[in-house]
Amino acid sequence: MPQDLSFYYAAVPAVLLVGLAKGGMGDALSLIGLPFLALVVSPVEAAAILLPILVFMDMISLVVWRKHGDWTTLKIMLPVPGNILRIVIGAVTIFFCLRYFWNNFGPGAGRVIPPRGQRPVAAGFWGTFSGYGSFVAHAGGAPFQIYALPLKLQPREYTGTSVRFFAILNAVKLIPYFALGQLDTQNLATSATLLPFAPLATLAGAWCVRRMKPEIFYPFMYAMALIAALLIVREGVGG
Repeated sequence: MPQDLSFYYAAVPAVLLVGLAKGGMGDALSLIGLPFLALVVSPVEAAAILLPILVFMDMISLVVWRKHGDWTTLKIMLPVPGNILRIVIGAVTIFFCLRYFWNNFGPGAGRVIPPRGQRPVAAGFWGTFSGYGSFVAHAGGAPFQIYALPLKLQPREYTGTSVRFFAILNAVKLIPYFALGQLDTQNLATSATLLPFAPLATLAGAWCVRRMKPEIFYPFMYAMALIAALLIVREGVGG
């Protein structure tokens, strides 16, 4: 378990940012938080330390958002079982977000765009992409958002659906991380020292989302998705 105080100077802000994201404040905060931890330990070790904390945050979020969620979206996205992946996910998400801002704030703004209907084939594609991106590049949030944001669910329903989706993905990821030997006693002990910060940040994120109206929530979420996409592309290009 790291004893150097510099580790905790980086790790505590990382956990707080990831917790806010888990509470519903957007994937960008999580992607900003992860590099903090990677400054003081290897990226693989950082992921192994954070994964048990993420699962704990998922449990808190599932309780907070237990009454909210769109089960249709969840059912059609879940069943379908490196750097290039980061660039592809990031580039597609940048285009997706810029199109939203152009339609809603550009010269032709004012035209009402109805919620997009459920599309099982598209949901299966983006659900698979999200699961693969989550494990390989820690970039699973963007594909989920590309499918789910245009549905224009109520903020609480969207957040509840997202929480359930990623709780399942993170639980599944525990198996290969155990198999690869990354969840050893040292990393688990480090996770345990950071665990007390998880509820505070997760509940703070949920508190903010509960007070957001759709006209604030959706521009904010698209902005967070755009920032996340830019960070993913930068990481993919850099290497």
